[in-house]
Amino acid sequence: MSLDFSGRVAIVTGAGGGLGREHALALAKRGAKVVVNDLGGARDGSGGSASAAQAVVDEIIAAGGEAIANSASVTDFAAVLAMVQETMDKWGRIDILINNAGILRDKSFGKMELDDFRLVIEVHLMGSVNCCKAVWPIMTTQNYGRIMMTTSSSGLYGNFGQSNYSAAKLGLVGLMQTLSIEGAKHDIRVNALAPTAATRMTNGLYPEAMLNAIQASDVVPAMLVLAAQDAPNRTILCAGAGSFEAAHISLTKGVYLGRGENIDEQLLAQLAEVKSSDGQIFPENGIAQGHQEIMAAMNAHRD
Repeated sequence: MSLDFSGRVAIVTGAGGGLGREHALALAKRGAKVVVNDLGGARDGSGGSASAAQAVVDEIIAAGGEAIANSASVTDFAAVLAMVQETMDKWGRIDILINNAGILRDKSFGKMELDDFRLVIEVHLMGSVNCCKAVWPIMTTQNYGRIMMTTSSSGLYGNFGQSNYSAAKLGLVGLMQTLSIEGAKHDIRVNALAPTAATRMTNGLYPEAMLNAIQASDVVPAMLVLAAQDAPNRTILCAGAGSFEAAHISLTKGVYLGRGENIDEQLLAQLAEVKSSDGQIFPENGIAQGHQEIMAAMNAHRD
């Protein structure tokens, strides 16, 4: 069964190269009209040029597709709103938002300047917030929308020298979790993708032989599934080198200890049981933790 995006309109940020370019080309190949957004800056976010986005647009048009270029910075909400308005003026709808724009300013936390921490948060997290906010009223009115956040294994599991990047990427998961709940009644499905791919963002992180095994195009199928009409909702897919996995944020069964003078010592003694994955659940919302804890307390007092 092929995924058909005919008649759909997609905005792909950070689409001037790497993963974003592959996403834009794949959506266009399958019939979508694509806004190719890219500031055209360096890996650290400096500089800017419209040429990167236009080059991808030229590829799409040469292949018979429809696309327009946009060089707005996702950190500039006014510019993002203008991009969205331009899209609506041209095509009258926005069905898909692929939040892919990002930069790197890696350094160990002790040596990192706070300005570098803030900028990475601003681009990855707030840039995605800006784009989501700009398309949200349109998707709500349409009663249709597909939004994909680009998270990372660095955010899900941590990575040395990437405290800023990790914080931003896990923040995107939290954003996805809530928007997927709030958008469900309007058929706005929000998901996240954690890619492993050879791009300028990963240059220097892997040996050459490994980079050859993780082509950016290998990640595209996961994006297409998350952007499709039959997409899941509130899913974290991981993809790279032809493999696909799902990541979950779980809540363990835990241990009820109640109140008392020595609860801290008891907790330390039973920490392994508290952390045990036996009987863990995957909560549908943030209320689940409190509900589990309250019920454990009530059942203990009932006994």
